[in-house]
Amino acid sequence: MTITPDMSVKPEVTGFFDPATNTISYVVKDPGSNACAIVDSVMDIDYAAGRITYDHANEIIAHVREKGLKVEWLIETHVHADHLSAAPYIQKQLGGKIGIGRNITIVQDTFGKIFNEGTEFQRDGSQFDRLFDDGDTYQVGGMRCIAMHTPGHTPACMTHIMGDAAFVGDTLFMPDGGSARADFPGGDAGQLYDSIQRVLALPDSMRLFMCHDYGPNGRDIRWETTVGEEKAHNIHIAGKSREEFIALRTARDRTLAMPKLIIPSLQVNMRGGDLPPPDADGKRFLKVPINGL
Repeated sequence: MTITPDMSVKPEVTGFFDPATNTISYVVKDPGSNACAIVDSVMDIDYAAGRITYDHANEIIAHVREKGLKVEWLIETHVHADHLSAAPYIQKQLGGKIGIGRNITIVQDTFGKIFNEGTEFQRDGSQFDRLFDDGDTYQVGGMRCIAMHTPGHTPACMTHIMGDAAFVGDTLFMPDGGSARADFPGGDAGQLYDSIQRVLALPDSMRLFMCHDYGPNGRDIRWETTVGEEKAHNIHIAGKSREEFIALRTARDRTLAMPKLIIPSLQVNMRGGDLPPPDADGKRFLKVPINGL
């Protein structure tokens, strides 16, 4: 499907960096109103202590209230494996609808089995308010937004285009960071290459906002680039064929350890950001599948 963004609409984008997970969350304000969307929020976890807190989410909430904004959407670009979503917590404070790609159902089925979730765990995406298909549109105030399916890192990855800004999730990193891994269940390096090409087919001046940055070679953390910069300088893409990318991505993925928060992140994020249900005593637990990943 051909995506045609309105480059004349220039939303105000505010990034919030979480150093514990190297995640960037965003508040995206419609330039013509006080409406906004929040993209890829973070819930804090001290995994060793089993402690959940909301310092990062509270910073976003404070910003929204200070600016007098109205949250209409809480967007998840994909089911994150390296941080826990704070979308339900923010929704309770500020409202808005939680949206993710329709292929969340594939992720739920895959990891529902890995975590031995019973029949009470719904694998139909019903934990979310909206499941996006490729090319679906939605409104943030008067700003028309477009969901573009960009699988490869996970089956449910979507790039969300809001005016002249696109939020790419883990499909791309900054040019000196390359691309995200494609070796999780449901990932595919060839699909990732094709998805990246869809992103790079957008106008060269399109602003691209990353979900993560790790400051390669000691540089400062950055999270905004453009399509033109990625096409010219991305170390995994520029000047490389599809076959070369697949070989590079596959070889690199073999060297990577699992993200340290993958086990709690998947259990929470496939539930739309909610914790697993409590037991008869009101206690909540996260499972560790032995040799399951």
